[in-house]
Parts: sequence; C-alpha cells; structure tokens
Amino acid sequence: MTEGTAATPASNDRGPADFIDGRWMPLPEGSGIRSADPARPDQVVWSADGVEAHVADAVEAARRAFPGWRSIGHEARVESLERWKRAAADRVERLAGLIVRETGKIASEARAEAGLVATKVDITLGPHSSGRVAGYDVAAGETRIGRCSFRPHGVMAVLGPFNFPAHLPNGHIVPALLAGNTIVFKPSDRTPAVGQLLAEIAEAAELPPGVFNLVQGGADPASRLVADPGVDGILFTGSWPVGRRILEANLDSPGRIVALELGGSNPSVIMPDADLRQAVVECARAAFATTGQRCTCTRRIVLHADIADAFIEVFCKVASTIVVGPGDSTGPVFMGPLISADAVDSVLAFQDDLHERGGRVLVQSTRIDGEGHFVTPGVVLVDRFRAEDDRECFGPLVQIAIASDLDDAIDQANATRYGLAASIFTRDDAIWNRFLAECRAGCVNRNCGTAGASGTLPFGGLGLSGNHRPAGAFSIDYCAHPVASMIESGDEVAVPPGMLVEDRWLTS
Repeated sequence: MTEGTAATPASNDRGPADFIDGRWMPLPEGSGIRSADPARPDQVVWSADGVEAHVADAVEAARRAFPGWRSIGHEARVESLERWKRAAADRVERLAGLIVRETGKIASEARAEAGLVATKVDITLGPHSSGRVAGYDVAAGETRIGRCSFRPHGVMAVLGPFNFPAHLPNGHIVPALLAGNTIVFKPSDRTPAVGQLLAEIAEAAELPPGVFNLVQGGADPASRLVADPGVDGILFTGSWPVGRRILEANLDSPGRIVALELGGSNPSVIMPDADLRQAVVECARAAFATTGQRCTCTRRIVLHADIADAFIEVFCKVASTIVVGPGDSTGPVFMGPLISADAVDSVLAFQDDLHERGGRVLVQSTRIDGEGHFVTPGVVLVDRFRAEDDRECFGPLVQIAIASDLDDAIDQANATRYGLAASIFTRDDAIWNRFLAECRAGCVNRNCGTAGASGTLPFGGLGLSGNHRPAGAFSIDYCAHPVASMIESGDEVAVPPGMLVEDRWLTS
C-alpha cells in the first residue's frame, strides 16, 4: 500500500447546513450525520445533526417555486444551467478533493467525476437528450393539427448514492431542472460534504429561491421525503433493498414518477477467439475500478473452456499486482479503500460464504492491516452461475465459472436476478449479434468491460437493476410527461348525422 499526502480542506468557511428556499440553514453540532476519510477513519470530514422538519420545509419551498420555474421558459432555464456549468467547472478541484476524502476514491477517478458535473449540462442540452422532449406537430385534417408537448412533473426528490456522490445525483438534477421541475436533494449520509458543495453550485448558478433545495440526513429523512404528498417524482440511485422500500411507500401513489437506478451482478463472457490481453485488462479494470463499488463492475466472468486456463493464470497475476492505497497517494494507485469497516466485513464474509459453498479461492481478498478500510482484490472460481445463488457483492471480489459452449455461456450470463450490464469478448460478428439479442441487460458491450458508459446513451437495467426508466441521455424522459393536443384553426365545423344545429339558435 502506498503512502498518502496531506488531506484536502473539506469545504469553505461555511459550516454544515441545509439549503432551503435560497437560504442556508445551519445544522446543530452533533454526529447524527458524519463522514470520515475511508483511508484515515479518524479524520472527520463533515459532522452535524440533521433537522427532520427541514424535509417538509424543503418540499414546501420547492412547491412554491415550481409555477414560476415552469413558466420562466425553456431559454431562461438553459441560461441558468449554463451558469450551473460554469459554477461546477470553477469548483472541479475542490469537488474532486472532497470526493477523495469522503469516498476514498483515487484522485484520477475523483477528478473525472468532478468534471462530469459541468459536462452533464452540455449533454442534456444536446439533441440526444433534450431533443427527446422537443415536441412535434402532425396533420390531423385540413384545418386541424395534432400536437405533442411535454410538461414537468413538479417537485422531484433526488436521493444520491455514496459511490458517485456528485455525478449520479447531478445526472438527475440537471435534466429535471431543464424540464421545469424543482428539486429537493438528499445526499448519501456518507457523503454530506459533496452534497453541500452541489448546493453551493446551485447558489452560484443564481437559481430562483426554492428551485433547488438540500436536506441532509439518513434513513428517516429519506423515508419522510419519498412519502411526502408534495413530491411528484422520486429519482433514486442505490441498492435494491432501499429501492424496494421506496416502491412500497408509493403503492398508493401510482401517478408519482419513481425512477430507480439500482445494482448489478454483471457478467463478462470470454470466447476462445478473444484477444487474451484485452480481455484480461478490461475485466480487471471493470472488476476492481472504484474498489468494486460501481453498480456496473464486473462481478462474474464466464470463460469458454477452451480459453479458461490461459485467462485464469494471467487474470490472477494481474489481480495480485493491483496497487492499493489512499486516493491522494503520490504514487500510482489503482484501488483505494472501501467506504466503511462494514463494507470490508461484507466482502470478506461473501468470500467465505463462496468458499463454504465449494468455491475455490484463487486470489484471496484480505484486510490490509493499519488504518483505513483497505482490502486486496479477490478472485473465486465457482462451479457455475445459478440465478438462485446470485447476490451482489459491492466490493473488489469477482467470481469465475467455466462454460462448455456459447449456449452455456449465455445461460450462465443470464443466471442473475439483476440485469444492468454485460459484455462479451469475441472477434466473431455472429457471436456478438447473438449475445446482443439474448443477453438480458440494459447495457451490453463488446470487447470492453462492463464498467463505463457514454453520457449520450441511455443507462439502466432490468430485473433488480431498475424499473425501465434508464438514466444517462434518457434521464429527460422521466423528468417530463407528454401531453397530446388537437388544435382546430378553422370555423367550418361539420354537424354529424343525427344532430341538428340551426344557425338561428346561435344568434341573439
């Protein structure tokens, strides 16, 4: 493990606060919400007690602001988002430093994430996103047209995750604002400082009071927020168990939009004609990036029997040589710490369970002694993948199984309750086309890993990975709803048979 450097300042001089109706609401001192550097857990980044009453206050402020924000017009909202982009670009380094400190993410990944906050504005304003809700007219007669237009839902609750605490909530916030919605944002209670900095970006963008609101807190404020009758939509990124609770809380609110971006147990299939080096590098990158704490990380590798021995030998060597250390290390580091001690325990317990079920540990994931929530990558060979045994392990542990042929490989790739991402390594177009058609996942890649996506494409999954409301460029879809209109410009209305209308009846 490499040595670290000095810590980055957590924020500016403002203390912990919520942001409601354009005003900062200081939070009382305490440790109800507390973030610490996963590489140095004794270093507290942000700490305060939440105020649950702020949830209702924030929703009320967003409701008051909604009519004005909706009616201000598309071009005025675009100007506001351009200011959002500039404010985010001005804060990239500070935001990246906070991401490193609160998540343990390595500096290069943190800077990339911080840069995406501004980039999301350009993508949202582009044709692949905003063009999806541009509206259109169709001829419906000589003097009549049909029109499709789009309206915002109203108040959108955005609940962010810890692993991409800036990029993923921003991916909901920007399109929601463009469509004319107002926002109540609750960050993960593991990354409150990053959440507060997003509110500073909103303030710097000079959004009207109440258009963007921030409330800090854990499970209880989140439960209040997703059940508040003043909320019109819930945009959530996180785990399936929490997503399930959100769905349960909204069973009696069928008109409320609920967009769930959840986890994954993502497979990569390696065929005999694959480029071995490319397959190894991409699978290792996708399995262990962000210390395995991405929903798109490769969790399961399905090897054709003809390439299995060669792949396993090289892949295990690569996994064994991955450099682990603090995200702000001066030397080259690929993997930082896990988010918490509980996360470490969960990964090691998952590995033990696989072993007890007959799995062969090829590379053992172990806890690294000393401060910080560090573990080494792990690789476990299992008999085969079965849907009834499938679970998501949110950490740097990957399973490998061997398939006899393409049919078997596709069956094992699909042996999951999730369906977010998948990939196949092959030079054969026919194999690729079949895998694309039969693999049950929302993101299906060829000759590259499962982790990583383009902002100009949709992003979402099937099964326990989501509810058919993909994010990415398609986020705008769940931020506005279509309205159909028939518009008549003529006055020569035809009287249908069986109806009598005499002109003398219409004169006074």
